[in-house]
Amino acid sequence: MFQQLIEYFEKRKVLVLGFGREGRSTYDIIRHNLPDKHIGIADMRELEVFDNNVTLHCGANYLDAIKEYDTVIKTPGMSFKDVIVPEGVEVTCQTDLFLRFADCTCIGVTGTKGKTTTSTLIYGMVKQSGKKVCLIGNIGVPVLDSLENEKVDVAVIEMSSHQLEFTTASPHIAVMTNIYPEHLDHYNGFGGYVAAKLNIIRHQTGSDYFVCNAEQDFDRYFDFANAKPSVIKVGLNGSLGDEDIIAAAAENERLKGSHNRQNVCVAATVARCLGISDADILESIKNFAGIENRMEPVGEYDGIKFYNDSIATIPHAVECAIEAIGDVDTLIFGGLDRGIDYSGFKRYLRKCRVRNLIGTPDTGVEICNALIESGCTKNIVIAQDLEEAVDAAFRYTEKGKSCLMSPAASSYNVYKDFEHKGNHFKQLIREHK
Repeated sequence: MFQQLIEYFEKRKVLVLGFGREGRSTYDIIRHNLPDKHIGIADMRELEVFDNNVTLHCGANYLDAIKEYDTVIKTPGMSFKDVIVPEGVEVTCQTDLFLRFADCTCIGVTGTKGKTTTSTLIYGMVKQSGKKVCLIGNIGVPVLDSLENEKVDVAVIEMSSHQLEFTTASPHIAVMTNIYPEHLDHYNGFGGYVAAKLNIIRHQTGSDYFVCNAEQDFDRYFDFANAKPSVIKVGLNGSLGDEDIIAAAAENERLKGSHNRQNVCVAATVARCLGISDADILESIKNFAGIENRMEPVGEYDGIKFYNDSIATIPHAVECAIEAIGDVDTLIFGGLDRGIDYSGFKRYLRKCRVRNLIGTPDTGVEICNALIESGCTKNIVIAQDLEEAVDAAFRYTEKGKSCLMSPAASSYNVYKDFEHKGNHFKQLIREHK
């Protein structure tokens, strides 16, 4: 099937749009297999010339290059909110191409939160069963890279809304963990975000499966009554919320909280669709080691337990983490304002058991000011940066309790990404004097 992908590239006038990790991956694959093929690369940043068979389109008007090509391979993080694609130009992405050309069983996992945990759990269950499996996609591994590697039986693909936006194929098993308002700056409102997510099911057939969270009303977004795939709704209280599965999750410290038990039940349902035994499912849950930046225990310092939850970019994720950890005395939050409605989050912060609320720019400062103006009597601290926030956490957190850094916002106002922010948080804690 890899040869089919190369033939696809060979027949088209290709523009690689955006030159991050995935754009570089696409360029490397084309150049390795088609050394003489001429391609275009477009990016807002100035780039160096790669070889004589590349035309660079750099700077503020880089999107103008789209009309000069018939196939545009778009990087996921680039917004097309106000871009008009010329007639006859195909816009695609690595995820779309993988789904079209891979000859293994594809499992796609999307949702606002829980994608990485659920994807990793499914990967572990499939691996435990003895099948050859890879974990790729939004988790940090460009999907086309795996096509050149050893043949696998199953590909577990974490899919963001950005990766799904231009897909024209769907996986054999599609998973939707949940949907909440997110990335509103990338799309024309919540409807555009939901529409991108639903591409994961839109092209499925009668032999496919769609597994989703029964706790959410997905029927408001999609007509499941006329859906082609078999639809399986998974809840903690239903028949698919298996007691043994839930008990196994409860025994693993890295799967705290009802949201993680839900993720486990969804993953187990997917594994059963593949014919994987309950023994293998339970063993993989037992061995799940957790994921960095997701309710990640940093350690105990000066009698305070610190947790790094930098991936939590929406209020719901923060609330889940607070309830799961249980003894959070201090919350550090705040980041880039992307138009999310924080009114419900403010009400939650007033009522929850967390005593110390430390807000950082931009959203954390706005929320703290609003809480102060409303007469909230909690200990509210406005910090100018994460270093000030950590200092305040050491000063105010009760010994024996927990401090949670869970932003409820994107990190891009200060950091390269959530991983950069999480690593800085851990560094500040470990080096604090």
